[in-house]
Amino acid sequence: MKYLSSFFLLVLVLASAARAENLAAPGSLPDAPSAPPFWTLEKKVEFGFLGALVTADAITTQRGLSEGHREMNPLMRPFVTRGAAGEGAGFALGYGASLGVVYLLHRTHHYKAERITMRLMVGGEGAVVANNIVALH
Repeated sequence: MKYLSSFFLLVLVLASAARAENLAAPGSLPDAPSAPPFWTLEKKVEFGFLGALVTADAITTQRGLSEGHREMNPLMRPFVTRGAAGEGAGFALGYGASLGVVYLLHRTHHYKAERITMRLMVGGEGAVVANNIVALH
């Protein structure tokens, strides 16, 4: 009887170990959904457009300042009055902040807000450049 109960105990332990091993097998668990990559073709194009618009804004702002106009954005005013180097630093900070906000939204899984924010930034910068061009003519 002693051997029989030991045998059943051994079979029970081995069976539970095999069952636990099967449950933990990599093929038996479903894959977790993966997040889309941050640098998609769409995002690269949008940041390219934003970079081009920021450059156009810098050029039209310097031209407007040389013609006697004034910077409308109070946050950028201290940068653009320091010449091209200050303006470059200010626009780099603005571009970096844009990239940071979009990346933060991506990391927190707010993908729709990420797309909307990026397009609003591109549209807003386009409106600023159009306003600068209209003011120069």
